[in-house]
Amino acid sequence: GLIPNNAELPLIVYRNVLDVSGRDPESAILARFHANGWGNSWVDGIFPFHHYHSTAHEVLGMARGRAKVRFRGPGGILLPVRAGDAVLIPAGVGHCRVDAADLSVVGAYPQGQDWDLLRANMLDRARALQNLAHVPLPESDPLFANRGPVHHYWNKTGDIS
Repeated sequence: GLIPNNAELPLIVYRNVLDVSGRDPESAILARFHANGWGNSWVDGIFPFHHYHSTAHEVLGMARGRAKVRFRGPGGILLPVRAGDAVLIPAGVGHCRVDAADLSVVGAYPQGQDWDLLRANMLDRARALQNLAHVPLPESDPLFANRGPVHHYWNKTGDIS
């Protein structure tokens, strides 16, 4: 397909791991990501078109509302998410908001990684294939620092930290 996705790194879904009970869940999520070495953050929604990032991994923290998000392109998996959930998206994996209600999302990237925005077309795919080989693994899990699932599922050496 036109979206490269990522054959080596799985999507990691964290259910009900974020504290969204306060008056400002966005700030609480931003602080948690930042404390774990993830930054270059934003607060917004999820684009309603298929897109991906070839220069950075991305974590999405659901601060409010709910949504259905399609991952891996038009024929990919449809995943329901709600406030309190987070999704760690490997570089190259397509994502698109299909449906949402009162959605507020916090996005962040590993320290030192700047994101690009690519769409499902041949020109972007060619550029992405060059970039993806150079995206390093994150040094920490965005939610659990040195103890999170990123160290197990994304560890290329096979060691478990």
